[in-house]
Amino acid sequence: MHRANTYAILFSGVLSAGLASPALAGNTYDGLWNVRIVTKTGNCDPVAQYPLTVINGKVTAGNSDITGSVGSQGYVKVSIRGAYANGQLNGNVGSGKWNGASGGIPCSGRWEASRQ
Repeated sequence: MHRANTYAILFSGVLSAGLASPALAGNTYDGLWNVRIVTKTGNCDPVAQYPLTVINGKVTAGNSDITGSVGSQGYVKVSIRGAYANGQLNGNVGSGKWNGASGGIPCSGRWEASRQ
């Protein structure tokens, strides 16, 4: 998988609320989000940025391989094809850690999000 595709797939789900449950954030985190990914270790792109739209606590991504959630307190946990991200949203900002691989070589770093 190409590095850019790894980022796009992983962070299309960073704010995802893919599992319906009463604990999901609902409308609290709805809106347009800008997610910035920074690689700290490994062979992935050093920095990437993606706009995401959250509707009813779920990210519109068009990728069915994403599973994840945003809890009522803003906790984010996402997995996609062996890559994982977690962190915390608070109001109009959020951040966390991610790890995955590019060409089979592990890479990891941080993500930051801001609501537009």
